[in-house]
Amino acid sequence: MMSERPLKVALLGCGVVGSEVARLMTTTGADLAARIGSPVELSGIAVRRPARARNLPVDPELFTTDARELAARPDNDVVIEVIGGIEPARSLILSAMEAGASVVTANKALLAERGAELHAAADKFGVDLYYEAAVAGAIPLLRPLRESIVGDKVERVLGIVNGTTNFILDRMDSTGAGFDEALEEATELGYAEADPTADVEGFDAAAKAAILASLAFHTKVTAADVYREGITRVTASDVASAREMGSVVKLLAICEVDKERESVTARVHPAMIPRSHPLAGVREAYNAVFVESEAAGQLMFYGPGAGGTPTASAVLGDLVAVCRNRVNGGRAPGVSAYADLRVSPMGEARTRYHISLDVDDKAGVLAQVAQIFAQQDVSIQTVRQEGRGDDARLVVSTHAASDAALSGTVEKLRAMPTVRAVASVMRVEGD
Repeated sequence: MMSERPLKVALLGCGVVGSEVARLMTTTGADLAARIGSPVELSGIAVRRPARARNLPVDPELFTTDARELAARPDNDVVIEVIGGIEPARSLILSAMEAGASVVTANKALLAERGAELHAAADKFGVDLYYEAAVAGAIPLLRPLRESIVGDKVERVLGIVNGTTNFILDRMDSTGAGFDEALEEATELGYAEADPTADVEGFDAAAKAAILASLAFHTKVTAADVYREGITRVTASDVASAREMGSVVKLLAICEVDKERESVTARVHPAMIPRSHPLAGVREAYNAVFVESEAAGQLMFYGPGAGGTPTASAVLGDLVAVCRNRVNGGRAPGVSAYADLRVSPMGEARTRYHISLDVDDKAGVLAQVAQIFAQQDVSIQTVRQEGRGDDARLVVSTHAASDAALSGTVEKLRAMPTVRAVASVMRVEGD
């Protein structure tokens, strides 16, 4: 039976995502009402510049510059926050919850830094907090972790969670372009912001990794706990070397459990993966994430990871879920941190390396290099000699070892008199 009272929804922010949310709420209102069991209506839209032309099918009177007043209205049923950043988003969300409204947000940075505080507030005030759009755009990923496989034990989450960096690396691989050239193309096409730092230095992916690890392992993980390395140092030579080995370079978010140490690691860094791996075929600005669990095995989630319409789709999905709870008098399942596992540093993570060394073309160099690896307790998987004279090079691939041991090996190699340069160092993932 359809409820007669409309559910009131306040929208904080009307940029690329917010404008699409407003448009979809208006143009698909009848469908949303049928799915929810009650009509929904916008109670207001908080913006910084109300006079700006937005070409949206909404009443201009809904726009306001007073986000605090809008968020705290006692008649709001749901507040959607798509402003981004930590403040004022945090304060607005807490104010909305205190006034009794459930919250839908796409704010990955806030969730990665202050997620525990927001969840505690949602519990205190008896409201819902949904944020599917915060990670991987339109891809339904967080709710499966939070609800669908919550009865299973997740062991590893591995994936591409930033469309901008994936586009850049894909272009470097497919065209031979350098980083700067590929970034320029990404900017021209609208995939990269005017200031791309958050994407290319891995901050965006690290925030998403913190959210994924927290949900997957029932442990509080913040962005500060995530090892972060961007793609600005990846060269055309690195990508070409990977291609020669039948591999491709991707910026990966990797979250995993170490059962022996009873700890979790969360890291974001470029890595080589074989072209036979499903992630190698993720092109352009798409995202894909593998979830490996004890009972279900390996699950793959794939789709557009950014953009106004895909992200708005995830926001609308959360809105329907929250509104259904309002109509039926229920609440979403809470997010637990009962496992409370230790978050271990990157040095403890077991990784593999691919290392290219420019070396002197003389007898005994290979033995000296092998000795350095042995002293650091790092096992060599393969070694290949290339070139002669000034072009002499050793290409070494290792077995898995602690990242600290591998990093120490690289430092000692750089200090060797017979090693002219460490030309390339790349972590390796996949079989």
